[in-house]
Amino acid sequence: MLTLGVSLKAYFGYAETVRWAELVRGAVGTVPDGLELFVVPSFPVIPRVVEVFRGSGVLVGAQNIAHDDGGALTGETGGRMLAEIGCSIAEIGHAERRSLFGETDGLVALKVAAAYRNGLVPLLCVGEEDREHPAGAAESAIAQLDAALAQTQERGRMIVAYEPRWAIGAAAPADPAHVSAVCLALREHLLALGMGGSSVLYGGSAGPGLLERLGASVDGLFLGRFAHDPAAVVAVLHEAARVNGRSDTRKTAGGSPDDAGGYGGARSVARHEEEGL
Repeated sequence: MLTLGVSLKAYFGYAETVRWAELVRGAVGTVPDGLELFVVPSFPVIPRVVEVFRGSGVLVGAQNIAHDDGGALTGETGGRMLAEIGCSIAEIGHAERRSLFGETDGLVALKVAAAYRNGLVPLLCVGEEDREHPAGAAESAIAQLDAALAQTQERGRMIVAYEPRWAIGAAAPADPAHVSAVCLALREHLLALGMGGSSVLYGGSAGPGLLERLGASVDGLFLGRFAHDPAAVVAVLHEAARVNGRSDTRKTAGGSPDDAGGYGGARSVARHEEEGL
């Protein structure tokens, strides 16, 4: 199974996020077998986005999680509430959380434990700060993964997003050979930990056209600003279907990819844009 994720960070307002979700829902319809799609919007709009994607197979997550489930944690949101409002995933350890808000390996580990404790899949972000040889980058990423598991004995599914910090927001992603080497090392380490059901994604200026270049070395992509255009999300889904060996991306219920409301309805996205919806 290939996994595709989208983080909207704080780029969109409430109405913009809902409109984006509605356009993606209208274009995708239902996520095909063999593919997984998740979205992590800003906290206030999560319940509305859950409603928009209900029945589509698209999962919704949060961009952060408190280290404890509730209590005197001003400004935080605990995993218990995230699960209650429909989240399936909690993003943890992003480079921006570390650099802007001082999150440490110790805090990341507590958040991973909190996610597992509340039935959420941890979306753990790892990656080296400066450009270096793939072997060194892999060693750094694996060390971050091990540190993130220090506060829990749980070895359930985890989504690991390899995002070299020097590639986040860059004009181009890291070299495919570099990405492949690090992601394969992470996958092997997860297997050794007994976490074979986990997924290793690449993020960091990821967009359309990259997945086919990376091939089987990754389990998917974690998309950022390139997915702000719903048509780009559709393009990556088509690409994932090709990588999966799917020659026909039609929905199980029938209809071509260009049918209104069908999976991959790029024309419907364009029509919505023209109509100003």
